Amino acid sequence: MLTTRRQPMSLWQEMNRWQEEMDRLFDRWGVPVARRFAQAVYPPLNLWEDDNNLYVEAELPGMELNDLEIYVNGENQLTIKGERKQPELPEGTWHRQERAYGSFQRTVELPQPVEPDKVTAEFKLGILTITLPKKEEVRPHKIEVKAG
Repeated sequence: MLTTRRQPMSLWQEMNRWQEEMDRLFDRWGVPVARRFAQAVYPPLNLWEDDNNLYVEAELPGMELNDLEIYVNGENQLTIKGERKQPELPEGTWHRQERAYGSFQRTVELPQPVEPDKVTAEFKLGILTITLPKKEEVRPHKIEVKAG
């Protein structure tokens, strides 16, 4: 009698198998990989704070400054809008096109109210850094204790 021993499939193997099946399905419908990624959360960003400011850092490789718009909505929402243009291929054939292109908009709720008129932004080497000064009333205030 021949017995077959079956290896348990790891969660990661199962997820990879499922992703490959989804890729094949989308490919049959003619939806390129780049379009599928465009629907993901974009751009990826980091958000942190110190006593006086909130900071947002967004990865936007290959973009130009004039392709971006930044808005502060109310006192606690930040919106980054833009468009990554499809790369031109003068001659030749694409074999893989995984970088997303097209319009995007990302709005994040900020953990503190900010001063919209004092927000600054810098774009360098594909990284957008936004400095958002906190409203005075939410900044920590040092209380001086007097000896009695």
